[in-house]
Amino acid sequence: MEPALIALIVVALLVIFVLAKSVTIVPQAQAKVIERLGRYSRTLSPGLSVLVPFVDRVRATIDLREQVISFPPQPVITADNLQVGIDTVVYFQVTDPRLAVYGIANYITGMEQLTTTTLRNVVGGLNLEGALTGRDGINSQLREVLDGTTGPWGLRVARVEIKAIDPPLSIQDSMEKQMRADRDKRAMILTAEGQRQAAITSAEGEKASAILSAEGRKQAAILEAEAERQSRILRAEGERAALFLQAQGQAKSIETVFQAIHDGKPDQGLLAYQYLQTLPQIAQGDANKMWIVPSEFSKALEGLANLGGASEGKSWLDVEPNGDGGGPKGGGLDTSSWFESQVPAAADQPEARIELSSITDSEPAIPTPPPLSQVTQDVKDSGPAADPRNRDGE
Repeated sequence: MEPALIALIVVALLVIFVLAKSVTIVPQAQAKVIERLGRYSRTLSPGLSVLVPFVDRVRATIDLREQVISFPPQPVITADNLQVGIDTVVYFQVTDPRLAVYGIANYITGMEQLTTTTLRNVVGGLNLEGALTGRDGINSQLREVLDGTTGPWGLRVARVEIKAIDPPLSIQDSMEKQMRADRDKRAMILTAEGQRQAAITSAEGEKASAILSAEGRKQAAILEAEAERQSRILRAEGERAALFLQAQGQAKSIETVFQAIHDGKPDQGLLAYQYLQTLPQIAQGDANKMWIVPSEFSKALEGLANLGGASEGKSWLDVEPNGDGGGPKGGGLDTSSWFESQVPAAADQPEARIELSSITDSEPAIPTPPPLSQVTQDVKDSGPAADPRNRDGE
């Protein structure tokens, strides 16, 4: 091969190499830091860029997206001298590629160490229970410290999260026992509260039932007593009316008997007859062992003989007829007023007017008896005086 051709090929390869060195492509969401002769020149944005061959070079390519770094568990001692392991997760983003390259040698390592020291300072002032329950406060303090410290590094810390807090096994057992005891306590409290509410509800129900039962018994007793009172009043009124009518009848009977005696003009013979009727009654009784005949017994027999018509030939049984061909003189008996009573009706008595203020809806219906005058009239209408034959005999 001729030397001229070889030289031409070498020159062509050199031109291609120089062109490759002078052109660079930056991907989206990335940035490239360019140095010229060892000094910072510029930062290339995404797209096609031209470099000066053998003068400019790419120092570093920086990812501008938000990145997530999970650090391994860090041993931290709490305020109550318990060592716990805490896992943290940091969300950050590079805002200035030049500072991220020249501000710190390795911003990932620097962020890890800064997170560990800050976490120990924050958790060291808390006890175990405060560290377990105060994660939000710890996260906020870590973010403020990291964001303020990593600003000169060209970083922005978006969030810091505590992923896990691992206490020792013995503490975990104690915490589990404590939690179990607390849950048992709350369960017992809830059970006791439920039983208490159930007992209160049952007692209130029994109280209401007892009150209603007592009220029902009270109303029943009142109604029963009122019914008994009304019954006794009506019975007493009936007995009083019966006694009054009986007394009226006896009075009329006695009046009639005495009137008949006066009309018949009794003599000694009638008295003797009555005396003989009384003698058997005197002799009655188991205790009568001896009967003494009075001295007037012979005179009584003599009067009885005279009544039979031994002396005058006329018996006392012979009664002179009256003018209308009826019975004895003086006419028949007037029985029109025998059943007239001055006693008011039972419903009109003051005792029968019952007013119970506590009984309005369940007052028993007590039938009102008919007036006594109506009863008397019914008796008169259905008695012997109502018979036409008796009226004719009068």
